[in-house]
Amino acid sequence: MAALMCRTAARRLGIKVNFRNDFHQVYRLSGEHGPLSFAVLKLCNSNLHHESMRQGSLLHTGGDTVSRQWRKYRRSYNTGSEAELFPKEPIQPYKLIESELQSLHPSIRQELCGSCPELTEVAQYYFDGKGKSFRPMIVLLMSRVCNLHNSLTESIKDSQKKIAMITEMIHTASLMHDDVIDAADTRRGKTSINELFGQRKSILAGDFVLSISSQALARIGDPDVVIVLSTVIEDLVKGEFMQLGSKDNENERFSHYLMKTYKKTASLMAHSCRAVAMLADCSPEVCEIAYQYGRNIGMAFQLVDDILDFVSCDDAMGKPTSADLKLGLATAPVLFAAEKYPELNDMIMRRFSHTGDVERARKAVANTDSIQQSRFLAEQHSREAVRQIEKLTNCAERQALIYLTQEVLSRHK
Repeated sequence: MAALMCRTAARRLGIKVNFRNDFHQVYRLSGEHGPLSFAVLKLCNSNLHHESMRQGSLLHTGGDTVSRQWRKYRRSYNTGSEAELFPKEPIQPYKLIESELQSLHPSIRQELCGSCPELTEVAQYYFDGKGKSFRPMIVLLMSRVCNLHNSLTESIKDSQKKIAMITEMIHTASLMHDDVIDAADTRRGKTSINELFGQRKSILAGDFVLSISSQALARIGDPDVVIVLSTVIEDLVKGEFMQLGSKDNENERFSHYLMKTYKKTASLMAHSCRAVAMLADCSPEVCEIAYQYGRNIGMAFQLVDDILDFVSCDDAMGKPTSADLKLGLATAPVLFAAEKYPELNDMIMRRFSHTGDVERARKAVANTDSIQQSRFLAEQHSREAVRQIEKLTNCAERQALIYLTQEVLSRHK
């Protein structure tokens, strides 16, 4: 991520840069939530330049052009030590926690049973067990890793299983609301909830799922965990509001996009991983490792999702593609393409509302390396997730979490 942000900043600052293969020094400058702002990059090239260089910053003047260095860095990454990062033997994460995952959706459906059969039907609609269960899978695997790291026991606590359930409920409730906001007609390969039951019932059902998840969270009885997961709901709402607008200043637009991505997608994974580490009585340092793993795999997941919106088809995704542009959203591929096609900036600000805007934006993305740049950014987050989780005790579940970072990058839906 740092390399790409350096490249973007450099182009806009009119300077030449050379990249060093030291992502983590600048990564730490970006703060807890990690989007590397243009302000940080400018700082690295300001009057503090020499001090930043002494600490191993990625930016320095002189050397080849940005374009040439990025390609060189990209080739190095592709042919470098990636094979060492990911397990060589096939791993099936699902098999490691199969019994816990099999009981997940029945448990959720039981939680949602109430005195109003119509509300129950709508609320349970997406909990049919046909989704990827990606988030609860990560939470359950992280639970076992943290338990092994802290106390050498591999059993997953009931409270940690509850966090996995709550995570899936919060995520699915957000999808119910998203489908109304986006006027979606399909989700997970079937008719969307708003198409089948209408907007009002969908919104109320999403609210109901959130309220039941909050009750389940309160029953865990850990105030600190309640605070951590309550932050997720706050972030989801703030992220949705951020998505409704964009930044007039082009230099702030990518940071805005990354923070929105964190709040809408990565926050849930990050805080859920932190919560199960806390329930394992792990140290603050281990809780932070769990958080950073969740945050980075969450960022990678959403970046790949934004890429797939351009390169996949409706049948493969189980939902309409090109949806982001049609909704007026500028994601990473468009923001990178705007470097070569500055006319995209006006389209971004008017949310691709003029006739032909969507198609012109798609062509601009196709005529640049913005898809590759976006994937590179996802890869950087994936590598950081691996770096974090490798600090914990080696076990099959830790290897599964590493494997999932590769699966995120290679998925097609």
